[in-house]
Parts: sequence; structure tokens; C-alpha cells
Amino acid sequence: MSLTIEIADTPDDALRAQIAAPLLAFNSALAGPSGHRSLVLVLRHDDGSVAGGLWGATAHGWLYTQMLVVPEAARGQGLGAQLMQQAEALARARGCLGAWVDTQFGARGFYERLGYAVFGELPDYPPGFSRTFLFKRLDTAA
Repeated sequence: MSLTIEIADTPDDALRAQIAAPLLAFNSALAGPSGHRSLVLVLRHDDGSVAGGLWGATAHGWLYTQMLVVPEAARGQGLGAQLMQQAEALARARGCLGAWVDTQFGARGFYERLGYAVFGELPDYPPGFSRTFLFKRLDTAA
């Protein structure tokens, strides 16, 4: 078999799916189907426009929060905690045993206040900051 390496100048979702297909097949054969399901909560203004929200997914019994956005003017009012609590409740309803998130730029304390614990850190991502990985068990949390 002859293979070449090329740079994809305009990668798209279809190319990503083609690259991921053999990995997903291998993982499913090893660990079983992931049960991947998107989990998205939207914050809207009164006029219906999107103000922020939570973007994540459940898979292999875990909730992953990829993005949590609360408008700056609405921070400190508990909206972020409400979004996380609702996502965790939905994840529990889906049978998840835990949740994890990676964050940077000062949100670590927010997640720790919600019961998340650090399990890893990538220093200097970007330089001068750290990317922190946190998790929380949902099967034992109230």
C-alpha cells in the first residue's frame, strides 16, 4: 500500500468524518458504541437572539462541556451555574456517571465551586496561561 501526506487547505466536516471513520470503528469495536448525543442549552434575549449557552455532548457515560458562554453583562447572577446544573441533570437522565470540561482564562474557580476537581493541566496554553481539565462524578453527586 502506498500512502502520501497532503495538507488540506479547505477542510470541512465531510473530510473530518472520513478521517474519523476508522478511528470510530476501532473504538466502537473495543469499547462498544459511544452513545454520542449532543447536549445544547441556549440563552436567548427577549427578542429571540442568541446571547450564549452551553455546547456539549454525552458519550461513553460522560458529559463533556465544550463551551459555556454567559454574556459579560449577565455574569455573576448564577446563569452559568444554572446552565451547568441543567446540563448535569440531563446527563444523569441519560445515565451518565460523570462530567468533564477543559477551561482556561480564569474559569477554573467557577467549575471548582460547582464541585469539579482538577485532573490535568497543560501549562503555557497559550503562553502565560494554563488549560485546566476538570471532572465531577454525577453518579455520587446530589
